[in-house]
Amino acid sequence: MKLHLDKAEQYNTISRYDATHVRVGAERYEGSVIVLPDRIEAGWHMGGFDALDEAAFARLAGLGTEIVILGTGLRQRFPAPQLLRPLMQARIGFEVMDLGSACRTYNLLVAEHRAVAAALLFDPA
Repeated sequence: MKLHLDKAEQYNTISRYDATHVRVGAERYEGSVIVLPDRIEAGWHMGGFDALDEAAFARLAGLGTEIVILGTGLRQRFPAPQLLRPLMQARIGFEVMDLGSACRTYNLLVAEHRAVAAALLFDPA
C-alpha cells in the first residue's frame, strides 16, 4: 500500500477564535464569515444572530457543500425552522453549534476532506 503525506496547509483551517473574531491561517476575520476549505467569504450576513433571514440561508445553500455548520456566537442558539428551508430544499445537512464547537467540528471535517462550510457569527462587543 502506498501512503501519501496529507498537507493540511492546502485547506483553510481555523487556528484561533474568540467572541469577536476567527483566525484562518495568518488572517483575522471579524464580523460574519463563511470558511470553506478552498476560500473565505467575509461579510456573508449583517446584523448578528437576531437578524438572520431566509436570504442568509439561501446564500449558504448555494455554496456547493454537503454540510453547513452554523456557529452562533458564544452560546448555541437555534434559528427559526422556516429560515432553514433553503438548506433543506437543497438537501444540505446542517448543524447549529456555539462558535468554539463549530470551529473545532469544521476543522475535523476538513481533515476528512468533506465538503463543509462554517458560517460563523460573533457576539456583539
